[in-house]
Amino acid sequence: MKPYFIVTIFVLLLLVLSNCSSGDWRTASRESAGLAPDPSSTKEAIMQVYGASTYGWRGWFAIHTWVSVKRSNDDFYTVYDVVGWRGRHGQPVMQITRDIPDRYWFGEKPRIIKEYRGAGTDKLIDAVDRAARAYPWKSIYKAFPGPNSNTFVAWIGKQVPELDLMLPFSAIGSGYVQQ
Repeated sequence: MKPYFIVTIFVLLLLVLSNCSSGDWRTASRESAGLAPDPSSTKEAIMQVYGASTYGWRGWFAIHTWVSVKRSNDDFYTVYDVVGWRGRHGQPVMQITRDIPDRYWFGEKPRIIKEYRGAGTDKLIDAVDRAARAYPWKSIYKAFPGPNSNTFVAWIGKQVPELDLMLPFSAIGSGYVQQ
């Protein structure tokens, strides 16, 4: 074996091990990242599309996406998302629920991909809600090539073109909607 090959393998192994999450997903943070306005003191409508690196080694190249909305004068957020393990427990993978809008995704801080506020946002929220409820893969999840969480958000974007939603390349599964 050539020495550079051994060094390359060693460096790659070191990178892999240093970037793998050493924590447990069950204890990873799911707290608010502080990106969403406080709904109790914000009267305007808000829609935010979030993305966060997936848990563990997949986070090197893939993100998980979801949509959070707050209608005008509401004092709570509604979160629209798809999570695969719900299906393993006999539940639909798609969920619409009151929740913390900007939760860490199992230890990974989310970022805002798209945001709408104020006038016209309630109308967009209505359209997003209709699109989410019409999602054709509510009980089906496949990490690759989809349908998955990114397929869900891409579906919403396709059904509601006014969102002008472009998911990043790392939103693996978003292209499933085109198939």
